Amino acid sequence: MLLRAPSPPLSVANSLPENLTPLFSSSSSILKLSPPRNGGGSLVVAASKGANTRPLTGVVFEPFEEVKKELSLIPSAPQVSLARQKYTDACEAAINEQINVEYNVSYVYHSMYAYFDRDNVALKGLARFFKESSEEERDHAEKLMEYQNKRGGRVTLECLIKPLCEYDNEEKGDALYAMELALSLEKLTNEKLLHLHKVAEENHDVQMTEFIESEFLGEQVEAIKKISEYVAQLRRVGKGHGVWHFDQMLLQEEA
Repeated sequence: MLLRAPSPPLSVANSLPENLTPLFSSSSSILKLSPPRNGGGSLVVAASKGANTRPLTGVVFEPFEEVKKELSLIPSAPQVSLARQKYTDACEAAINEQINVEYNVSYVYHSMYAYFDRDNVALKGLARFFKESSEEERDHAEKLMEYQNKRGGRVTLECLIKPLCEYDNEEKGDALYAMELALSLEKLTNEKLLHLHKVAEENHDVQMTEFIESEFLGEQVEAIKKISEYVAQLRRVGKGHGVWHFDQMLLQEEA
């Protein structure tokens, strides 16, 4: 039996007809065509052993090289946050300031709740409204605290200012006076949030600006609109029997 040695692989450039050119051409062979097996009419394409395997466009991402810089930045001290990245001291301080704002507003609303829940005031709708408002502001403060920890900052709580205990007003009555005060607090909170957003922008903290926009700004506009309507309605009804009807409306809305 005679054994026939296999034909050597054919180079693309040398094996193609004269009227065709190879798809790839370089100093080192990238692709080679092998003769058809069993007399078939197709060619087998294979990569040569000496082919250049580097991407044609160059290396875009070399994780094991680029990560060396990040590894050097990971702190070893146990008291330093491991999660902190591109989070400036100015942003950290601004978040702590906003936490204090939210807690102070919550404190005032809680005082309003206690006033309208008295037996000699007995406006249950207003009492429940201000209690829920107080809880909402406290939730905002806790959400900011969670974000501070998430970014690797340190939460620093400041002292709270003692709120009023009496909200009766000879000219406006207690309900209108308290609601106008609530509107002023919501607008002040909105200004503080806008300042917080500005600090994030100035420090090029895209993650922080997105957090403020998605979690606070839209909700704050809605709160200002809602309380503005309550102020307008209380101005219409005056200090007398209409306040009781307004209070009953709040009970039905929140039921």
